[in-house]
Amino acid sequence: MSRGTLRVYLGAAPGVGKTFAMLNEGFRRDDRGADVVVGYLETHGRANTAAQVRNLEIIPRRVMGHRDATFEEMDLDAILARKPEIALVDELAHTNMVGSRHDKRWQDIEELLEAGIDVITTVNIQHLESLNDVVQRITGIVQRETVPDAVVRNADQIELVDMSPEALRRRMAHGNIYPAERIDAALGNYFRTGNLGALRELALLWVADRVEDSLHDYLVSHGIADAWETRERIVVAITGAPGGDTVIRRAARLAGRARADLLGVRVVPADGLAVSTGADLDAQRQLLSEVGGAYHEVVGNEVALALVDFAHTEKATQLVVGASRRSRWVHIFQGSVVSQVLRKAGLLDVHIISSNELAAPRVALKRHHSGTSGRRRVSGVLLGVVSMPALTAIGLHAGERVSLPTVLLLALALVVAIAAIGGTAVGVVAALSAFLITNWYFVPPVHTFTVSGPQNLVALVVFVAVSATVSVLVDRSARRSGEALRARAEAEALARTTATLVGEADPLVGVLAQIRAVFDFTAASVLSRHDGEWLVEAGAGQPVPTDPSAGVAFALQPDESTMLVVVGERMAGDDRRVLHIFADQLAVALSARRMQREAVEAETVVERDALRTAMLQAVSHDLRTPLASIKTSVTTLLQPGVEWSAPDRTELLSTIDGETDRLNRLVGNLLDMSRLQAGVLAIQAADVALEDVVGSALASLSHPPAQLHVDVHESVPLVHVDAMLLERAVANVVSNAAQWSPGEQVDISAGVVGQRVHLRVVDHGPGIPEMMRARVLQPFQRLGDRPNGTGVGLGLAVANGFVVAMAGELQLDDTPGGGLTVTIDLPMSACGVQ
Repeated sequence: MSRGTLRVYLGAAPGVGKTFAMLNEGFRRDDRGADVVVGYLETHGRANTAAQVRNLEIIPRRVMGHRDATFEEMDLDAILARKPEIALVDELAHTNMVGSRHDKRWQDIEELLEAGIDVITTVNIQHLESLNDVVQRITGIVQRETVPDAVVRNADQIELVDMSPEALRRRMAHGNIYPAERIDAALGNYFRTGNLGALRELALLWVADRVEDSLHDYLVSHGIADAWETRERIVVAITGAPGGDTVIRRAARLAGRARADLLGVRVVPADGLAVSTGADLDAQRQLLSEVGGAYHEVVGNEVALALVDFAHTEKATQLVVGASRRSRWVHIFQGSVVSQVLRKAGLLDVHIISSNELAAPRVALKRHHSGTSGRRRVSGVLLGVVSMPALTAIGLHAGERVSLPTVLLLALALVVAIAAIGGTAVGVVAALSAFLITNWYFVPPVHTFTVSGPQNLVALVVFVAVSATVSVLVDRSARRSGEALRARAEAEALARTTATLVGEADPLVGVLAQIRAVFDFTAASVLSRHDGEWLVEAGAGQPVPTDPSAGVAFALQPDESTMLVVVGERMAGDDRRVLHIFADQLAVALSARRMQREAVEAETVVERDALRTAMLQAVSHDLRTPLASIKTSVTTLLQPGVEWSAPDRTELLSTIDGETDRLNRLVGNLLDMSRLQAGVLAIQAADVALEDVVGSALASLSHPPAQLHVDVHESVPLVHVDAMLLERAVANVVSNAAQWSPGEQVDISAGVVGQRVHLRVVDHGPGIPEMMRARVLQPFQRLGDRPNGTGVGLGLAVANGFVVAMAGELQLDDTPGGGLTVTIDLPMSACGVQ
């Protein structure tokens, strides 16, 4: 089964005629013999819109109920069962009622398309997800119903239904869009001329982008390389040379006049031997961004070819390059980039910008230092000093038995060996020495520097040329090998730095340590300026620089409020380039640290707000309940003209006494929890007897439960705790157990487990499911749907906080046969038993 096609009528605002266009297209298809149905139509009460249906078949809507109200939605199953050729479905971005198969109507349409049904639908530009925030800024209205851009972009056909703002306002004023009572408000708010003009431009630009995508796909599929000038796109060459900002500004003016896209491109040499100065390049990149351009980098050995290829790839119509002031000799020997661009441009328009400010690009050439160490150069010299006389002696001893070519080949082999060990300079000196020695001792006439025959002269010249060339190539090979190893080390270092950024919670210190290790710095630090003083964010090595003047400083922020300071040997240009990359990594690490700090602060605020909200929700009723009981009892006793009997008076006073104790416990738990949350709980630990603490805890309860069974003997070792806090914790645990198991026995016992003392409170109530145990130790959590007035959920939370603060642990386990066993794990006194 082939997938159906999707046609979308896109409008800038309500009322432009999208639904009219959809219905007219459906009627036209129906008139041609196609099977067309109206899957869903929203007329908004407009008689003209309803009249456009004419004789089209309408699929009845599905009636759904929600919160004592009924709603009508598109009946997806009815359309699938009817299986027409074409379905007209209005309002693509509509949100379906709760209980529908899909959340959004565009998902319903997707199912229709998968079933092979063609769909024609409508949507307004403000409902596209990518433009939702833009529309909000224009109109001040948040659009709750949105559709992903990809759904509309992937439509087989998109047709813009356009109308000028003035014409749309006239339609509104004539009552063709909204009812009469809404016209004035709409014209003064959403349907203002400026709003409609901005929405219209958004719609036109969005459709234009979609058309450009289609055109690009067409050019690619048909192998068309030349740009079709349907839209101007200007490329400007960026070199990082002084005066390059003049070229960028000129290109920006060209782009502004033509309403064209501006692309900046810098060509990086493939061999990496030339690197533009960083300060000017960064400034030009910033300028390009400020004038609305996008920066790109391409790699290429030929600058002109790379520029033209980039322009053709981006389908650019114009290329802007700067003409630098270079001498005629430079043009002769190195060529002119401008001339090469003109030769290769083809149909591309080339603008050459010349100014007195422009200069040739300054490049920092890599130092062509020898790839060999000083020790190897000394070894090469020693080899030449020893081997040259030896080779001469061997040749003289052999006499006429060794021909001149043989001597030259042996000398060439020796020169290659010396060059491989000592480098270019030593190799060239060895080649000249070998030339002089062979010419003096072996080329007739001997013992003179005169060469008798042309063959001998050619042999000597070739010998010198080959020797010198081999020496240079050997040294270059060694240098390239060193550069490759260095590049590999730099890549590995950057990879480790990236891994540090990803893997560590605070990557700043790790990245700084990587920088110090890679560049062998003595010390390095990241400094941030606060109130005119430099503070150390992180440091590595000793002594850590505390001021930018203590070493070489690199700005990590544009305003230079954060600096990387390194102390060590003077760096080469390559080192600075790589260090700039590491500095960017440091900036990312610093940003990650600040974001993490802000996240922690935000999390703390959220936790406090959640705690405050939970406390207010939990306490709001529980504080009023005992207060209301106390108030009622006191008012009753003070009621004038009523004589209360002794039993009634006692009952009322008992109520006041019990509710006061309950209120006192509640306030005490709230204060204790606030101290725990604030981290200001003072611990005064000492060796105490557990049976004394348990007795005091039970005595503190206003009405000790009768079902308690205490089995805590004097033989239990002393515990090292804060007696007052442990007493409060035990009282809360016992009170909680008694409340949850009324009429059932609560057992309190103690024993020794290893080097710890366990106090167990066992009840036979409903127990706590294992998945809920961590939750009930949090403040303001009740189990299940227990009604208000039975506590605010602080008992176990306060007890757990006290026990943990005393280096103990509160454990929750099932009681065999049903119920909850609370084990308070406490540290044993160093003194042992009592």
